[in-house]
Amino acid sequence: MGEKTRTHPGAAGRATSADQPTSLRNVVLVGHSGAGKTTLVEALALATGAVNRAGRVEDGGCLSDYDEIEHRQQRSVQLSLVPVDWGGIKINVLDTPGYADFVGELRAGLRAADAALFVVSAADGVDGATRMVWDECAAVRMPRALVITHLEAARSDFDQMTRLCGTALAGDDPDAVLPLYLPLYGRAGADGHAPVHGLIGLLTQRVFDYSSGERVERAPEPDELPLIEEARNRLIEGIIAESEDESLMDRYLAGEDIDVKTLIGDLETAVARGTFHPVLAAAPAAEGARQGLGTVELLDLIARGFPTPAEREAPAVTTPDGKPRPALTCDPAGPLVAEVVKTSSDPYVGRLSLVRVFSGTLRPDETVHVSGHGLEDRGHEDHDVDERIGALSAPFGKAQRSLTKAIAGDLACVAKLTRAETGDTLSDKDAPLLMEPWSMPDPLLPVAIQAHSKADEDKLSQGLSRLVAEDPTMRLEHNQGTHQVVLWCLGEAHVDVALERLRSRYGVQVDTVPYKVSLRETFGGKAAGRGRHVKQSGGHGQYAICEIEVEPLPGGSGIEFVDKVVGGAVPRQFIPSVEKGVRAQAARGVAAGYPLVDVRVTLLDGKAHSVDSSDAAFQTAGALALREAAGDARIHLLEPVAEVTVLVPDDFVGAVMSDLSGRRGRVVGTEQAGHGRTLVRAEVPEIEISRYAVDLRSLSHGTGRFHRSYTRHEPMPPQLAAKLREQEENGS
Repeated sequence: MGEKTRTHPGAAGRATSADQPTSLRNVVLVGHSGAGKTTLVEALALATGAVNRAGRVEDGGCLSDYDEIEHRQQRSVQLSLVPVDWGGIKINVLDTPGYADFVGELRAGLRAADAALFVVSAADGVDGATRMVWDECAAVRMPRALVITHLEAARSDFDQMTRLCGTALAGDDPDAVLPLYLPLYGRAGADGHAPVHGLIGLLTQRVFDYSSGERVERAPEPDELPLIEEARNRLIEGIIAESEDESLMDRYLAGEDIDVKTLIGDLETAVARGTFHPVLAAAPAAEGARQGLGTVELLDLIARGFPTPAEREAPAVTTPDGKPRPALTCDPAGPLVAEVVKTSSDPYVGRLSLVRVFSGTLRPDETVHVSGHGLEDRGHEDHDVDERIGALSAPFGKAQRSLTKAIAGDLACVAKLTRAETGDTLSDKDAPLLMEPWSMPDPLLPVAIQAHSKADEDKLSQGLSRLVAEDPTMRLEHNQGTHQVVLWCLGEAHVDVALERLRSRYGVQVDTVPYKVSLRETFGGKAAGRGRHVKQSGGHGQYAICEIEVEPLPGGSGIEFVDKVVGGAVPRQFIPSVEKGVRAQAARGVAAGYPLVDVRVTLLDGKAHSVDSSDAAFQTAGALALREAAGDARIHLLEPVAEVTVLVPDDFVGAVMSDLSGRRGRVVGTEQAGHGRTLVRAEVPEIEISRYAVDLRSLSHGTGRFHRSYTRHEPMPPQLAAKLREQEENGS
């Protein structure tokens, strides 16, 4: 596979298109930041003739938005699509961010693709986050291959890295991760490191030499053959083990020389069904060269070994009201079903939606139905509207190349979808459908913001709504308890990008302020209070006296008001007034300004005046009585407590439990979660975990995940409550 001498004729300046799903391949690049994904995309674009020179992709062939530096910064934090053509096959290459804060963009890429290409740096190896993504792909049997980059780095070792990938990713079956080619090394330099200048094909035993700047095929030298014998035998055995021909292994063990075409056919089948994962090497092209090392081999692997969209099962669909519908087939003539996998705003063309078509054919200027799952907790509303499709285009750097249609299996950008958001389904307006949503990570890092100026305040609401429409991993909260506007993000880099987008795209400058949790107050014991509101200042006076008793109730009881007045001391019509005043004062707090909860207030007695008593007077008296009772009682400050579940590799369980204990957490249990991971359950005060998303990532080397949910409020330790009050009094 991929061991050919042909080169591609080049396609610079034209938009690639496909007429049948069999002519499409959708592949997503996965790997940690710095592994070389973007460089590899540029090398593939150069090798296919989509660009005319290495390093950038400009209007006629470059990968940049406004300039190379700005574009590379953008590509590091968001999903991007580069379509290329290879031998009549349109390959949609989806480049994903390597930063953990932008895992939402990665999930979108996985949703839009039919196969994954894991890019691993020979200098850095496989990190925990990459292993987690590998497991996600394995769970749905997504075809995967690996590309080893940075072989020019000192002390890099292709063989060692391949073995490491097999152990770290394939686990019990390392023979499912094997190289198709071995690097051909030149003479070692002064530092002792030998450069890679070619590849040796293990199946065909041909050498592809890139030392001249062009890909040249030749027979191996006698001293090169011993290098490949052991690796070739292991590869053949690995391929035969995946073959559907059960006699093949017996024939091989009997000494029969298996035909290379048979081996390549079985290899392609095993790769497409996700049970065998070939490893390749890649390096960028030398100055002035058309092809970088390994790019032709990789393109052939994608075109021949990765599945077509028709070979992958589409997500389930229902009607918008939840009734199941038949499974989709990747048929351009079928009913239209497409999904918005990314929403972005372009300063020149406006709002753009990156869409994956799963069934039917999408055309410009037609009316479609937009169905949205809705994520109210993240600031996204349900969608159930008709919209007119704008222009269709294929993105390429800062250019948008016009398309006349997008068939089932293809990806395209749609202009001017004003209501559709990421995750929404586009379908026939007369037969609307809704696709099963993909998994989105919970944003668990809060940042409280406020407008920088009055002008920013006027634009803040619209800017925030557009921001969350683009990014479903972000949640917008208007906290009623603290009166703060809170953006929930995935990490600090996610926060920085969100605030910069607010400023640069929507012209809104905001300031971050300390995040507050919703504290509450309650009584620590019984107390009595007397509210006396008597005023006479000429004309109609004010007269109201009431006596109350306050006692604590169990958590979650709220405010209970009981009337025990006898003899009409407080006229019937004014008892609701007392209750209204008590509840209003409870909402304002009685000690530190936090809402009062979980108490029973009993009205025992009072006095009224036949002329001067009024609704307002008794409201005031009720509030005064509650404040007086608070002055004679122990007031507890209540803090919210969250149930936290942390999923981490077994190696980090001890560190996580110790850290949770240091946050005043109570570990309530652990359980095995499979694949060498443990689920830790704990109850932790929310004030202690506002930055846990950042701290857990550091503690677990990026491999930990957690979920939090509110359980109850409970008393804060007195010393911490006193310290908090002191800080608030000092304005810190």
